[in-house]
Amino acid sequence: MVNSPHETHHRAFQRVPELFTSAFRLLDIPVPAEAVVTAIDSDVTEVRPVERHVDTLLRLEFPDGPTYLLLVEAQTKPDKAKPASWAYYLSYVRNRYGQQPILLVVCRDRTTALWASRPFRIGHPSHPNLTLTPLVLGPHNVPKITDYERAAADVPFAVFSAITHSNDPDAGAILNVLAEALQKTDDETRTICSELASSGLGDTPAAGIWRTLMETGLFSFRGFVAEGLREEGRVEGRVEGREEGRVADGVAKVTRLLEVRGIPVPADAHRRITTCKDPETLDLWFDRAITATTADELFTDPPQD
Repeated sequence: MVNSPHETHHRAFQRVPELFTSAFRLLDIPVPAEAVVTAIDSDVTEVRPVERHVDTLLRLEFPDGPTYLLLVEAQTKPDKAKPASWAYYLSYVRNRYGQQPILLVVCRDRTTALWASRPFRIGHPSHPNLTLTPLVLGPHNVPKITDYERAAADVPFAVFSAITHSNDPDAGAILNVLAEALQKTDDETRTICSELASSGLGDTPAAGIWRTLMETGLFSFRGFVAEGLREEGRVEGRVEGREEGRVADGVAKVTRLLEVRGIPVPADAHRRITTCKDPETLDLWFDRAITATTADELFTDPPQD
């Protein structure tokens, strides 16, 4: 299991290799219809006392086309020594494998992404021998996927978007649609993508929102109830009993989400939540609680643009 946000940001390409197609399209790089993607050894050590490792290294084989080596590096802050390492990686894998390398740097903050996007020159300032210009994905060019249809169309990239924007004020909206989209995927994709999201969000506030979404069962609360639970409800309960269960469940989830997010709940707001008998209203309050900054925001419509 991936165990750090830094690792997750690049290992997402290992776990879901198809992610490279969305990344390339976002960077306006032509992508053939099909490709065979293989994770290969990321060890680029040449001299024993000095070990060097690319974060993630993939081989991209296109039918009737060239084969590329995709180096994915996760960068958390500007580092003046890093461009020299990147240049070494590119030269080494080009010589070792005899195929053209492509360097993709993924960042979780705008400052680092803009730093990594600039050309790095090696050699004399007026006549550099090497100019290194990485491809970069970060908050400045990765879209915030807050639309369900878009998330469902490319769930792995929706996960990548959530990780990239984990410090963004809109993280709750991104995670909300991601959770919904995950429910419509197969078990394997759901497991991989849920794990990547959980580890990639690290200790950001977004991680607390994601844990709450998982713990409170957003999938069933938003209407995406597992088939087994639907069948059980049909067999066991009367309509009235199910309605009471939805209300009780809704109250618990709204109050739990506010608690986890550290939002104070005055007595009158708490009373209003706990005495509500309309499950649709509780659904609405739960949605608003994902991004609300005060308990009162649950009860008022957001301002229109």
